[in-house]
Amino acid sequence: MPLIRVPRYARHRFPAEVISYAVWLYFRFPLSLRMVEEMLAARGIEVSYETVRQWALKFGQSFANQIRRRLPAPGDKWHLDEVAISIAGQKHWLWRAVD
Repeated sequence: MPLIRVPRYARHRFPAEVISYAVWLYFRFPLSLRMVEEMLAARGIEVSYETVRQWALKFGQSFANQIRRRLPAPGDKWHLDEVAISIAGQKHWLWRAVD
């Protein structure tokens, strides 16, 4: 099966799947560059943290935009939550808007 070359990842030593997986790990989870390097090494892919950093700089913005796009957007219906609390013997009302 021939490899399909993605123009965006042209002239890179690693395939597009490896690059996109490393960048996705870095932006999706709170991982350091060295942790991403270790996770790839556990899968048999030898890559330095500096390479992951360069990939994150080059391809990271599109991944960050995709992740942000998938987050739930605030809706047009809001509900008011009301709670009565007692502070130093005095009754206070706490309101908050819930999406």
